[in-house]
Amino acid sequence: MTISQIMARMIDYANGNIHDIGHLTHVWTYAKTIGELEGLDQQTQFILETAAITHDIACPLCREKYGSADGKRQEQEGPALVRAFLADTGMTPEQIQRVAYLVGHHHTLHDIDGPDYQILIEADYIVNACEGGYDKKTVGAFIDKFMRTQSGRRIAKAVFQI
Repeated sequence: MTISQIMARMIDYANGNIHDIGHLTHVWTYAKTIGELEGLDQQTQFILETAAITHDIACPLCREKYGSADGKRQEQEGPALVRAFLADTGMTPEQIQRVAYLVGHHHTLHDIDGPDYQILIEADYIVNACEGGYDKKTVGAFIDKFMRTQSGRRIAKAVFQI
């Protein structure tokens, strides 16, 4: 399955939730851009983009089950959902496992073990900061403390005019 097919499937999965659809497309756009600017290999880029598209797959379930989609619950519920979602895509078990790992850790800012994980954190933060109206001081502190890619830092600074 191609990235476009995974994206279309995830849009269907969102069941008309405009916020969720907008969020996943924005995170995917930033992740794709940062990954390409950072020169990721084709395999890592594919994993990154798939994880960006599916990173919030648990939000509908969490809102229904817990009354909110807080990050830790998303990380708890997401891996099983994403494994089922990707099972018939033609991805290898190793690819699916890596996406599930990223989905299960996309709010965890320590022990980042690869560029796909780092870029997913950066892309999701940029979008969350835009949606949440974070102030420049908060964004600047996050950039300084957690953003490791030159491209992610550059984009975040440009978006927030820092």
